[in-house]
Amino acid sequence: MDEILTGGENLETWGRLHHLGAAAARRRVGEFLDRFGLSEAADRRVRHYSGGMRRRLDLAVAFLQAPRVLFLDEPATGLVPRSRTEVWRSVRGLADAGSTVLMTTQYLFEAGQLARQIAVIDGGRVIADDTPERLKSLIGDHLDLVVRDLARLGDAAAVLAGVAQAKPVADVDARRLTAPVRARVMALTTVVRELERRGIEVEDVSLRRPTLDEVFLSLTAKAAA
Repeated sequence: MDEILTGGENLETWGRLHHLGAAAARRRVGEFLDRFGLSEAADRRVRHYSGGMRRRLDLAVAFLQAPRVLFLDEPATGLVPRSRTEVWRSVRGLADAGSTVLMTTQYLFEAGQLARQIAVIDGGRVIADDTPERLKSLIGDHLDLVVRDLARLGDAAAVLAGVAQAKPVADVDARRLTAPVRARVMALTTVVRELERRGIEVEDVSLRRPTLDEVFLSLTAKAAA
């Protein structure tokens, strides 16, 4: 079908196959061509579409019917930022309208943007299943610090290790250390005082929630132990 139909015809055909009336199909086609940035290519045959354009057309077909359940496999892979943002907006809109969306992705930032519930799978087994915020709470907040003098990075790491739940991770080029901590206020206060006592100058010290990447690495490390 892709060999002979234009993008607009392709989308309208799928709409009719899903029992949309002619008027409704044309209306929805126009809406989704515009939403996924394909309006200018609506009259171009699909075989001449780029890989990214085909990806957007496939997603438009998936969203066309607002299905009760939709399975997506890394839906934004290969898309430029504008198209990726539109896909995310469409997924949220579909879920808010009552559809159940099950999405697989290796890009945890994408999962954090979209998911209300995340299942972490390692070695074919589900090792964690919860909301993004509760998953983050499993490993605690992270304390980051940037030393002014690279030569003092090791000394600062020793200070941070004294309050950390795991060995601090160093980014030598950025002169940055990061580690998970539990008692966030006490940990921050202790580190700042000890750095000052040892005469270690820092350019920045901050507490933050862990990223989902850090959660995944922590959980899979425990599962492998």
